[in-house]
Amino acid sequence: MTGLSRLEKTLLRLQSQQACLAWAFERIVHRTGPVIELGLGLGRTFDHLRKHLPGRDIYVFDRVNGAYAECQPDPRFLILGEIEETLPRLRERLAGRVVLANSDLGSFDRESNRRVAGLASDLLPPFMAPGGIVMSDLPLNLKDFDEVPVPDGASPDRYYLYRRQD
Repeated sequence: MTGLSRLEKTLLRLQSQQACLAWAFERIVHRTGPVIELGLGLGRTFDHLRKHLPGRDIYVFDRVNGAYAECQPDPRFLILGEIEETLPRLRERLAGRVVLANSDLGSFDRESNRRVAGLASDLLPPFMAPGGIVMSDLPLNLKDFDEVPVPDGASPDRYYLYRRQD
């Protein structure tokens, strides 16, 4: 049997995400600015973000709120609907201010992954502050961003890091 099982792929993705989050937290600790989370899911990553970034505004986008009760975002920062409709509505308020964005929109559907990676690649750049970090479970094509090697503890091609050029 060749290749990884879905369980193994998921485990590598989660380990990589956690290592990339720890890396990003160190780089934004002394910076002000909001955070964007694309894809609430069950709320595990959001819960991790708010634990490690206390007091920071974390804007969360998803189609529906399916988060565990203990992982619910502040309703003022939860934006439900299709990201191509909801994210642009906050552009004026957040443009050039976001220091960290996590795009966790991938699935096991290749066509869906291409579509959401394209959306994230098009929609996120105007929100990001100079030096701002974008994390993604899918490879993105971000204009005026440098791809950053993932830190120790992260597997290449399981999570991706990008930094906006200053």
